[in-house]
Amino acid sequence: MKSVWTYCSNALFKGGASVNIPKLQLQSTKAHIELNIQKPVQEIQQPKANLDLQQPAAILTINTTKSKLSIDAFEARESIGHKNTRSRTAEMAQQGIQDVLEGTARRAQEGNDLMRIENGGNPIAAHAKTNGRQPYSSLNIKFIPQADSVNINYEPGQVDINVVPQRVINNTTINKPIHSYTPGKVNVEILQYPSLKIDWLI
Repeated sequence: MKSVWTYCSNALFKGGASVNIPKLQLQSTKAHIELNIQKPVQEIQQPKANLDLQQPAAILTINTTKSKLSIDAFEARESIGHKNTRSRTAEMAQQGIQDVLEGTARRAQEGNDLMRIENGGNPIAAHAKTNGRQPYSSLNIKFIPQADSVNINYEPGQVDINVVPQRVINNTTINKPIHSYTPGKVNVEILQYPSLKIDWLI
């Protein structure tokens, strides 16, 4: 685009006469530029982390103590007549000693009665009558086995549980981001240079 400017001036002299003065004419042309812009390019990539987690199993220990149950039926067995050899032997020995003592006492009493036969009476007939008579046994009711004749003893067992937890093993590694950046560019090109032309018009 061109622009034209014209400058003129008229001078007046004495007597009313005018004189033409040369005119100054300026002709200019504007500059034209072109911008080629290349945008910057930025690329960012974030690789995933390498995940490595391990959870060891806890250490579990269990200690148990067995329970104990003891049943003593010795007295119950003896009350129904199921005695062992040792008890039976001790009982028979005690009974033998008792019988010997009773027999010895009876015979000593009979001997004393015979020594005093002159005192009257008939000790021989009385002894025969006493020794020949079978003693009556009384009727008794006995419950067998006897109550509380079985002794039961119980010791409960115990359970000891011990747990030792294990920490997590973390071998996870992170990856740095991948960053790529291409800067932009601006190219300036002059399509038309500016110009200024000065001319005189007479």
